[in-house]
Amino acid sequence: MKKLLLAGAAMMLATGALAADLPVKAPPMLAPVYGWTGFYIGVNGGYSWGRANTSIAPLASPFPTTAFAPFHQSVDGGLGGGQIGYNWQLDPKWVVGLEADIQGTGERSSASLVAVGPRFGAFSSGLPNPFPGPDFNAIATLATSLSYDLQWFATFRGRVGLLATPDSLLYATGGLALGDFKYSAATTLTSTVFGPGSAGTTPTGVVLALPVGAAASSSDTRVGWTVGAGIEHKFTPNWSGKLEYLYMDFGTKTYFSGTANQADVSFHDQVFRAGINYAFSPAPVVAKY
Repeated sequence: MKKLLLAGAAMMLATGALAADLPVKAPPMLAPVYGWTGFYIGVNGGYSWGRANTSIAPLASPFPTTAFAPFHQSVDGGLGGGQIGYNWQLDPKWVVGLEADIQGTGERSSASLVAVGPRFGAFSSGLPNPFPGPDFNAIATLATSLSYDLQWFATFRGRVGLLATPDSLLYATGGLALGDFKYSAATTLTSTVFGPGSAGTTPTGVVLALPVGAAASSSDTRVGWTVGAGIEHKFTPNWSGKLEYLYMDFGTKTYFSGTANQADVSFHDQVFRAGINYAFSPAPVVAKY
């Protein structure tokens, strides 16, 4: 009996020693899941492609003139600024938020237009002659100089996003846009005299210049709307980078009503920018299995 007990104890010791030598499987690594809820601030920079559509009112004048045709003017330039916002992570897949940003821009452009009118009977001075004689005629030319300047803009938007991965957010955005838009114009009418007779084509050297539209400038804050989309990726619990596209429309405004510079100017803009955000969020949440 004693021998049996000793043999059993030896077998148990040997089994325990073998078990101690077997490799122990480590518990699985738990992947961190970044939380998106909370405030954030950031900076951004990019480029914008603006378009000003301009319709200049016909000039009321005793001179026969030709009106300027409506035209489109590109108003492009770089931009930079900052943003602030707040996100709410609704569940593992959906994030909603609010964001405001303000941008300084280099969007500047200018244009010069010329419209040549028909030949008309004139005095030797270049003024229209209601009773054309056999000696002179003239041609009236309108010239205008225009400038466009989007000095800054700001947007106030909502965001709705889908987490493609726990650290990558695809989102759509839209809301209110404000922009400080400056428009300037100056128009001049010239009457060039020709002869001999009412159909002669030899210049007499007489040119009558009239600043019918004295230089005028207007700068005001225009209100519009914006929509866009983007992608944001978290590199750490607090730092993320984003790429974003926005379309902004500031509608149409009439400038210098009742003058020779009167014009309707609409403006829209397309913005592409990259940014970096810092989130005031707690440590990453650990995924549960």
